[in-house]
Formats: sequence, C-alpha cells, structure tokens
Amino acid sequence: MIKELKLSDFNVDEFRQYIDRFRETNILVLGDVIMDEYVWGNVSRISPEAPVPVVEVKEETQMLGGAANVINNICSLGGRPLLCGVIGEDRTGEDILREIKGLGLRTDGLIKVPNRRTSIKTRVVAQNQQVVRFDRENKRDLEGGHVTRILDFIKDNIEGLDAVIVADYGKGVVTGEVMKGIRTLIEDRDIILAVDPKTDKFEYYRGIDVITPNHHEAGAFCRIAIEDDVSLVKAGEHMLRELDCRSVLITQGKDGMTLFENGGEISHISTVAKKVFDVTGAGDTVISTFCLGLASGMDLKSAALLSNFAAGIVVGEVGTSAVKTEDLLSAIYYQMK
Repeated sequence: MIKELKLSDFNVDEFRQYIDRFRETNILVLGDVIMDEYVWGNVSRISPEAPVPVVEVKEETQMLGGAANVINNICSLGGRPLLCGVIGEDRTGEDILREIKGLGLRTDGLIKVPNRRTSIKTRVVAQNQQVVRFDRENKRDLEGGHVTRILDFIKDNIEGLDAVIVADYGKGVVTGEVMKGIRTLIEDRDIILAVDPKTDKFEYYRGIDVITPNHHEAGAFCRIAIEDDVSLVKAGEHMLRELDCRSVLITQGKDGMTLFENGGEISHISTVAKKVFDVTGAGDTVISTFCLGLASGMDLKSAALLSNFAAGIVVGEVGTSAVKTEDLLSAIYYQMK
C-alpha cells in the first residue's frame, strides 16, 4: 500500500541542519561525462526548402552534462564531489576540464582516451521549446587498460568517501567489470552506492543501496507499463527483489516520485513544481540531492523529500541547471512553513 508523505510530518529546521552538513560530505561520481550545448533562437517562419522551422540563432551556451552535471549539483549544494570518467583528446574535452576547474574541483579523475570523442549533446531551443537535438559521441565500452585506470583512481581516493554515485548514460564507461570492481573496493566500508540507471544495464546494478530510475526505465526493466498505482507497486517491488537493493526511488515527472524501501514502506511524494519548462538534468539533481541527504545522516524518506524539492526547482528552468543551497532552502521554507 502506498503512503502519501505529508510535509507536516517533517521538521523544517532539521532539514536546514542536514543541508548545513552537506559541506562535510565527500561523494565520488563515476560515469559518462557529457557537454550539453544549447543553441538559443527564435522561430518566425517555416523553411521554403522543407516543412521545418527556421531558427534565427541569438546565443550559444555550453553546460556540464551527464556525470559532470551531477558533480555540478553536488558542488552547488555545498558538497565535496570528485569526478571520475573519460573524455577525448579534443576541444570539447578541454572545455569540460576548464569548466570543472572553474568550480574549484579536481580534474585528475578524467582520463583522456585517444581516438574517442568527448560526448556532446546539442539542443536547439526556440521560444523555450526544444526544436531538435543531435548527439556526437562514441558509445563503445572502455577497454581493459582504461577500466584499470578508473578502478585505480577510485581505490586511491576511497578513504573518507561517504558515497559513490554511478551516473550511467550508456556511453561506455559503466561496464560490468567497472561495477564489479567498485563493489569489491567498497566492500565492508560504510559507503553508499547509488546508481542513476540505463535501461539495458540493470544486471550490473545488483546489491546496491540506491537506484533512481524514472517510470519508463522501471517499466522497461519489469516489462510492464506503469500506468497506475497497481503497476507502480508491482514494478517497485520487483526491482527491490530482483536487484536486492536497499531502496528504489522511481521518479514520475509531473506525478512526483515514489520511494520503495527494502523491508519497509512505500512512500509517494507529490511534485512541488509550479511550472515545468524542461526536465533535462532533473535525474542528475534527484540523485545528487538524495545522496547528499543520505550522506549527511538523513533517513530515506527525508532524503527523497529533499530531492523532490530540488527537482521541482530545476524543471522550472530551460536547459541543464544546478540547484543552489539558498534556492533549496527557500523552497523548503515556502512549502513547509
């Protein structure tokens, strides 16, 4: 049975105390590093050459995406993230290095791989609507030598970690060998292992603490369409059982999110978003905030509620964005006071 979480059951001042502890958390993020590029413009006519809009370009911007957006969110909320992944020996890779250095973070966990381009997603946006997206990337799995370098980096930085987040975008960094190596490295350590999953990789994620699929990904794994509470419960319980994980947090867009605890309750959290312009990067925000909460001592329900507040902020922005501490606190106080 699904229980709706009530804001009245939580203490707003305790939330602030936990958020203050974010600055003490150390979280390593492993995954696919992506550059999100945006071409902003206006549409006033249809092309005479084909039935497509003509975008008059006004501005172009670049933002950290994928695993790099996860560390951007953690950093923006005051945590201490460390990124591990791969980039190509190209201009985009150098741009990513520069952006991460600009955040005051280390870049030695980014491995340059020859003959492998850095992933870049380009979105054309007009009148706050995405017109088209095109991707330039290499999705082949990493080879043995690069896998070894990744695991060696994690091993060298394991001391003092509170959590490891695996941000899997299906670009070849998260493999079965990498996940097996991570489990071995954190075995018998009090380190949270969380995964933002890719649909075709669920067999890699068994035995983790936290997984945050959206309802499409959860339905694909369970081979059912999540259309109501009955199918939602069936999917969540199936994931808990099959993956043998501590918790499953299924995000459901405008319908909020539902937390399944192994051996515990099923809790639904209604969305707090007042407007939804763009869901790009919302999953990054959810897993970042959820793990920051857990790493700072929050229970699963409180951390999930906190991540829902954060997600409600980013979906109100167009383009990849990171939540600032002051905005998160403002949202909490507005909703809970």
